[in-house]
Amino acid sequence: MLYIDINCDLGEGFPDDQLLMPYISSANIACGGHAGDPDIMRSTIESSMHHGLRIGAHPGYNDRINFGRKEQALGADELYDLITTQVQRIKKITEESGGLLEHVKPHGALYNLSARSPDVAATIAQAIRDVDSGLCLYGLSGSFSITAAREAGLETRQEVFADRRYDDNGQLLSRLHPEAMISKTEVACGQVLQMVRDNSVTTVSGKILPVAAETICIHGDAAGAAALAAQLFHFLTAHAIGLQKK
Repeated sequence: MLYIDINCDLGEGFPDDQLLMPYISSANIACGGHAGDPDIMRSTIESSMHHGLRIGAHPGYNDRINFGRKEQALGADELYDLITTQVQRIKKITEESGGLLEHVKPHGALYNLSARSPDVAATIAQAIRDVDSGLCLYGLSGSFSITAAREAGLETRQEVFADRRYDDNGQLLSRLHPEAMISKTEVACGQVLQMVRDNSVTTVSGKILPVAAETICIHGDAAGAAALAAQLFHFLTAHAIGLQKK
């Protein structure tokens, strides 16, 4: 049987967190930048521990108005401080709760920028390593995020997306594009099966690109996220693909 990690962005103030947890294996928890606060972090961490999930930091721009999805022009020092502050914050709360912080996945516009900018990716990787060299970086499959993290000596997991479409460069299609999000569960399940089994993805134009699928993302803020997670879990199980628990 094949096994795959399914991760989800949690602790962002949306209602489905508890419903999602039985169907995922890794939780990326907002660190107080784009969303979250110490109380939400603590309760999400404790629930994640109860469900046996890997606990990860989900740092983003300090921009709640735009939910961290608007790119900001930060200098290298500002970006380094942004990442270290947020990762250290959630690492402390995780350890106080008796857990272990295992990975980091940047959020939103910062994630997309690090995927295509080697300088941004290198700054993020350096910041993560300086907080804890044992942390794993979750980044877009085949992107600069993965390359920079490996060069910094970090473990990596190459990420693909269940509910997002791709452009012909292997990047996530901009959310401004009308076809950016996959709303039909059967289409999302089919895309995941292709990525996991065939190591490829079909872009919005029909082009087939190679991908390395080491972890699958479901967005916790998306409408119907819990239903998608449950249906994806059962779909993969029916195709002899299990959830990669700790």
